[in-house]
Amino acid sequence: MFRSYLKSLLVTLAMLLLPAVAAAESAVLPKDIAKVSILPGWRAADGRHFAGIRIKLAKGWKTYWRAPGEAGIPPQLNWSGSKNLGSVKLIWPTPKVYNINGMRSIGYDGDIVLPIEITPRRKGNQPITLRAKLEIGVCEDICIPISVKLSGDLAVPGMVDNAISRSIQNQPVEGDQAGVKSVICQVVPISDGLRLTTQIDMPHMGQTEHVVVELPDKSIWVSQPTAIRQGGKLVTEADMVPANAQPFLLDRSQVRITVLGDRGAVDILGCSAG
Repeated sequence: MFRSYLKSLLVTLAMLLLPAVAAAESAVLPKDIAKVSILPGWRAADGRHFAGIRIKLAKGWKTYWRAPGEAGIPPQLNWSGSKNLGSVKLIWPTPKVYNINGMRSIGYDGDIVLPIEITPRRKGNQPITLRAKLEIGVCEDICIPISVKLSGDLAVPGMVDNAISRSIQNQPVEGDQAGVKSVICQVVPISDGLRLTTQIDMPHMGQTEHVVVELPDKSIWVSQPTAIRQGGKLVTEADMVPANAQPFLLDRSQVRITVLGDRGAVDILGCSAG
């Protein structure tokens, strides 16, 4: 397990040590690897504004989901300098699973739209000015970290954007809507952290089911879970190792499990002790 952790860490460090490329709004990066822009979107009746970040990748190139797997780095967004920005939520459409150099990675290719749900700071139909720094990793045979500066003015009411709407609709379905009946977690200490075993009573999501386990504390490393079917239940196991390599208290209600399959994706938050 430690060797897997070290391998993942070395891959990430290698990517971060490659030279980053800076770009401006509606940026075009060297060799047209990626074109990044803001879609201004529209203001909903309840005051929320829906915008989007569009990433157009060259053929064969990939970028990563919020939990990228062992062969990737997660996207990072900094909204410093934005105006009339109360809260912002990035909505993640269902990703794909790839195998890169023998390691699983999770992300996107082609033309991707990441929807942004914004609650303005000021009530009423006031414009929003976005200033964002986006850091992503893009990979083909090699991986390159990219830093992009974006800006956009979100007018009111704005036009409903079908590309944003489709991406919102393409996000994983919540557990209760997908027929998840129960999620039971067993936690045991190991020498450098915890081992989490889950039994998920849910419909099959396809011939192959991939599972991702996430914790709110991103400094805790989580191994790639195993996933098998036993008696109709999806049984998974993952190791969790914090920075101090010691067992720790786990809040089961904050464990996030995503199941990806040919028939769609399911987002499950929390599990019970059984």
